[in-house]
Amino acid sequence: MPSANPPRGERHPVAYMNQSFLNSVDARALRILAEFLEPLSHFRREKIRDTVVFFGSARIEEGKGPLSRYYDEARTLARMLTQWSDQFVNGIRRFVICSGGGPGIMEAANRGAADAGGKTIGLNIGLPFEQYPNPYITPELSFEFHYFFMRKFWFAYLAKALVIFPGGFGTLDELMEVLTLTQTQKLAKKMGIVLYGTDYWKEIVNFDALVKYGMISPEDLNLFEFADDPATAFELLKPGLVSYIEHPETPELPAISKSVNPQKPTGA
Repeated sequence: MPSANPPRGERHPVAYMNQSFLNSVDARALRILAEFLEPLSHFRREKIRDTVVFFGSARIEEGKGPLSRYYDEARTLARMLTQWSDQFVNGIRRFVICSGGGPGIMEAANRGAADAGGKTIGLNIGLPFEQYPNPYITPELSFEFHYFFMRKFWFAYLAKALVIFPGGFGTLDELMEVLTLTQTQKLAKKMGIVLYGTDYWKEIVNFDALVKYGMISPEDLNLFEFADDPATAFELLKPGLVSYIEHPETPELPAISKSVNPQKPTGA
């Protein structure tokens, strides 16, 4: 006679808890989407409306080398912007300092915001010189990315201004990408762009030569400005930021449904 209680088959995990599937090639789209949705949920929870992004080298250290002054000045500028933006907090946080999350200029930016008692964002990615997030990032606003393009999305999506300190390939990549988006009017907003360190940037990139050879238009040089001290950079950035207070043009981030138990999502 057949057993009254036949053995049960093994129960496999549901797809969203199946780690081998989530790590597979087939789930790449889900991993990409997660790098959009997880930061979005945190920004909503922390009421972040927009950011000021600092770019710059991970190799510039406090008190070390001829470029170390840029660490101090990035820290000072981030502190000034955070103290100034505190007046606009009214249920939402405006112009939150955001960096790539690593050491060097990124650390200085997060540190300056922390000096002023503000929230500050770090969009970290595992690289040889940027493997770990710096300790000054607000813990609930510290993110780890695998996909460069999702990290770049979050840099650009919330930014109302950028300050680009001296840096290498990564900094040049971010600078040129933002300038291209601005030049081609692919951004539905006007962003203030300040190149910090006039001598450095004019030696590294010959913008006038690009105009001379017809590679860019003369008016493209108006897409950015130069600064050599925190006070000047602050004054260059402030009018554009104030314009977003006086003439708001973007809605808050889209709502994210709350999950009571992260292991058991609410809703089907």
